[in-house]
Amino acid sequence: MTIICNIARHGVSKSLKRTSLLRSRQLQSGPVRSKSASPAAAPVQPSAAKTASQTVTESTTSTTESSVPVAKSLAAALAGIVTVSGVAAAIEQSTAGDVPAFDPNSQRFDQSNFAGRFSRMLLACDPRLILYTEEQARAAAALVADYQNVQDGTIEMDRTLWEARRISESALHPDTGDLIPRPFRMSGYVPFNGPVAVAMVASSSTPLLLFWAWANQSQNALVNYFNRNAASTMTNETLAKSYAAAVGSALTVAFGLATFIQKRYPAAQAKQLLRYVAFPSSVAASSLNCYIVRSPEIDSGIPLINERGENVLEGETSQEAAKRGVHNTTASRAILQAPVYFLPPILLSTLAPLKSYLAKSPTMVVPITTYMLLVCFGVGLPGTVAIFPQICELKASEAEEKFQHLRDPHTNKPYEVYYYNKGL
Repeated sequence: MTIICNIARHGVSKSLKRTSLLRSRQLQSGPVRSKSASPAAAPVQPSAAKTASQTVTESTTSTTESSVPVAKSLAAALAGIVTVSGVAAAIEQSTAGDVPAFDPNSQRFDQSNFAGRFSRMLLACDPRLILYTEEQARAAAALVADYQNVQDGTIEMDRTLWEARRISESALHPDTGDLIPRPFRMSGYVPFNGPVAVAMVASSSTPLLLFWAWANQSQNALVNYFNRNAASTMTNETLAKSYAAAVGSALTVAFGLATFIQKRYPAAQAKQLLRYVAFPSSVAASSLNCYIVRSPEIDSGIPLINERGENVLEGETSQEAAKRGVHNTTASRAILQAPVYFLPPILLSTLAPLKSYLAKSPTMVVPITTYMLLVCFGVGLPGTVAIFPQICELKASEAEEKFQHLRDPHTNKPYEVYYYNKGL
């Protein structure tokens, strides 16, 4: 979101400059004389008009262009979070009447199609989930573990169990059971990134902008880390190196290319070029961040499981499955930039009432852009993650040699397909 926030900064700056210029021209044209005014009335002296124009232009620039309506932007961010929560609540409520019987080895929504995967991920990214405490999350996990004793065949109980599973999985890692810190949960991505995005837009200096961009990329890296497949271990040294490389490369791509273009080309040409490089730069930064943090999984591999969720070869891992999982997750992070990058500008430029309102109130450009960014991000994140199933298949013939001739102990038949958790 680093480059998108820079676009928002540029947009509000242009709008405020335009407003300042209009005010300047009004003063230069002098006061409007009524029809009854005396022809002998003394005209405004050119020098006085110029001084007034300069004063208003300078004061407008210093008081508005250099500042951002932070309170309104934060309110817009909160409105965006509420909107995303509302969409998730609507999906949950609209499907409450036909939930399937609870099965811990299955899903509430059909995972064989995009609509089902999107619904599941949208509910998993619901910002309201961060309000649950660790005690509530573990109580929900205990209820799920005891499902056989509490199921009574009613839709209400099945819905309660599916909701308990959603609450527990949002806070507890599925591989380790460890508590995921709120800012790094999928449900915490939007509410915790919102204030960071506002801070980036409101930054009035390069050091401040770099600091908040670092905070943004750090959150991205830690979200990628805490939502990885954690069945394979990662040393603190590897984690530190991966974090430094991920955040450093993302910031280099996001700011390095833009800085090079601004220094290398004239202002007008640089402005045009930045329009073309912003999106690929954002894609590259997001992809690098995700890939570098998750890449140690490829070296260590991840476990393969059967359809019952059991490890097929205890203590052994598959690098092929890890590679596919990391590549799919990286691709989803790259695709995520599309709705975040393209939808807000399209809406801002095509909705006539919105264009008219912003022309009259240019300081609302940042708050409205912030709202749109968070809504697009909040809905786009589950949408892009849902492109690939979380539990993926790997044919036995495509796995490593050690997995190719194993038999299912329950049926004594050779495995044809294995499964693995690609992470989020």
